[in-house]
Amino acid sequence: MAEFVYPPVILAAKTLFRVMDYRIDVQGTEHIPATGGAVIACNHVSYLDFIFCGFGAQPAKRLVRFMAKEAIFRNAVAGPLMRGMHHISVDRSAGQASYQEALAKLKAGEVVGVFPEATISRSFTVKELKSGSARLAAEAGVPLIPMALWGTQRLWTKGRPRDMGQRHVPISILTGAPIQVAPDADLDAVTADLRVKMTALVERVQKDYPDQEPGAWWLPAHLGGTAPTLEEAAELEARKPE
Repeated sequence: MAEFVYPPVILAAKTLFRVMDYRIDVQGTEHIPATGGAVIACNHVSYLDFIFCGFGAQPAKRLVRFMAKEAIFRNAVAGPLMRGMHHISVDRSAGQASYQEALAKLKAGEVVGVFPEATISRSFTVKELKSGSARLAAEAGVPLIPMALWGTQRLWTKGRPRDMGQRHVPISILTGAPIQVAPDADLDAVTADLRVKMTALVERVQKDYPDQEPGAWWLPAHLGGTAPTLEEAAELEARKPE
């Protein structure tokens, strides 16, 4: 597959990271296979998560093809870039086509990135997960790899003004051990296990995060922040769906 767009985009992103002096901590890259298909399942706290999730696979020299909502592909600026990087457009009213495209990429040895929470978590804790990532891993016969991001919500998240001008923001990217999913696995059980593992990774990066500001809006309620609880966030979503 010709890669005319992805490498320059990565170079531009790395240049931006240096200019903004983001303090990026990447750990667990050894869990991403150097070759062959894999599904990366990442938590979702920011509109920028696909950039940093993809960055987390860079030490393994893997390009991640993300499943993203179809509206992004209709954007005049983002759309051509998304198509050029061979990401996967997801039309939620007709998701089978995107599922089959992702499955084909996995069977061809690609890495596919999924945000199984489906939408950004306003509580900054891991929401209930959709089972699609487990289903893809089972059908393609590839590992399911949990990943956690933290700090990206400080730049741009749901319900907050975008603040891309911040410098020196710490951003944590932690990849966990692969989950092997048998073809006949109970997908609900795999998805529940994935949520447990993703939550453990998120809690680990939260604990180790260099900035600890009690009362900060970007901290979850159980850590002393002012973000809504999971239940309060669900009520907000019901009133203001994405």
